Amino acid sequence: MKTLKFTYWKDGNYYLGFLNDYPDYETQGESKEELVSNLKDLLIDIESGEVPYIRKVVA
Repeated sequence: MKTLKFTYWKDGNYYLGFLNDYPDYETQGESKEELVSNLKDLLIDIESGEVPYIRKVVA
């Protein structure tokens, strides 16, 4: 199982966030659980090559 850090915040009725390795790609959810699910889906899209021109932060 892969572990990645993410940043999130609540804005009105939505939770917004991004994967810390990929801060250019934000997503949202109506709950924190939905946000986490959307972040997992985003990671799948990024790693599959479906999202072009990926910029990654490297420590």
